[in-house]
Amino acid sequence: MPIIRTLSKVAKQAMLSTPGCGCQPLTVAVRNISFSPRQVTSDASFHSVSFSETDHPKVLITGGLGQLGVGLAKLLRKRFGKNNVILSDIRKPPSNVFHSGPFIYSDILDYKNLREIVVNNRITWLVHYSALLSAVGEANVALARSVNITGLHNILDIAAEHGLRLFVPSTIGAFGPSSPRNPTPDLCVQRPRTIYGVSKVHAELMGEYYHHRYGLDFRCLRYPGIISADSMPGGGTTDYAVQIFHDAIKTGKFECNLRPDTRLPMMYIDDCLRATLEVMEAPADTLSMRTYNINAMSFTPEELAQELQKQMPELEVTYDVDPVRQAIADSWPMNFDDSNARKDWAWKHDYDLPELVQTMLNYFGVEARMAGAN
Repeated sequence: MPIIRTLSKVAKQAMLSTPGCGCQPLTVAVRNISFSPRQVTSDASFHSVSFSETDHPKVLITGGLGQLGVGLAKLLRKRFGKNNVILSDIRKPPSNVFHSGPFIYSDILDYKNLREIVVNNRITWLVHYSALLSAVGEANVALARSVNITGLHNILDIAAEHGLRLFVPSTIGAFGPSSPRNPTPDLCVQRPRTIYGVSKVHAELMGEYYHHRYGLDFRCLRYPGIISADSMPGGGTTDYAVQIFHDAIKTGKFECNLRPDTRLPMMYIDDCLRATLEVMEAPADTLSMRTYNINAMSFTPEELAQELQKQMPELEVTYDVDPVRQAIADSWPMNFDDSNARKDWAWKHDYDLPELVQTMLNYFGVEARMAGAN
């Protein structure tokens, strides 16, 4: 410390003794023990923490109470052990989630809080699910910008600083009306028309930039519409494909807010979660890119209703088109080309439309019988 004070004194005297010389101010750099990409020099490099094959990663999931977080935590805990996967959110978890494994409060807009969590829990993998979805984001652009972009920047800096393997999901919403729609390849024009889509393109590009600039092990999948039985719709444009099952079971009637011929790529949640685990476990040298499309099926509201009516002929489906959601859907891909994922890390889906409908009905049938028994 006396040496640092002496150097600082010399520097101050040098600055004061050369007024008007046109020279750059003399500074004395004092390196901190820890640092982040907010502070590093241009030639800095980061590399992911390595661990032996017998060790399990320590995983943090942000936005863990959303549609995907709880399911992914369950899958990862089976793989890596209950205490190696930490769910986090800013909301209070339901009892079953709280008692299923570690859960902590985490606000992605609080940089210090995030750093403490990563350090104190020796995190090696970070799955960043915190985001405002398409329709919700359009209703509150300022909040979506804060959560989806500012929050992402915090995540990127902390992941790079601590050498984490980082997964950030992207979406069909990362494409726009000028993108090829049927099929949509991994690399093409991306000009989305929603703040959600814009923020996801930003995430893809920032992740790749941090990978090339700092060596961050960034991995990203563009999810299609995700369908699951054990979570309520969360405000997305593709959520009609979840809501129809809830309404069919409860009332026998469903009103769709998209046109009957609106074709979008979709995926059952089990396929989505398995794809996420597979890309995170894939050896880095097998990845030819950092952001991949993944796909399973592609259908319209009318085709989904017809498949469901094979099992529930009494189901009545009507259409009351929401112009905001319809405009969003019309700008999105009709079908994903996921050939690179299938080639690079052997991605393969299990669920097509008939299997999806049967699985969803089986789930709700069991749920209904349990409710009746209770």
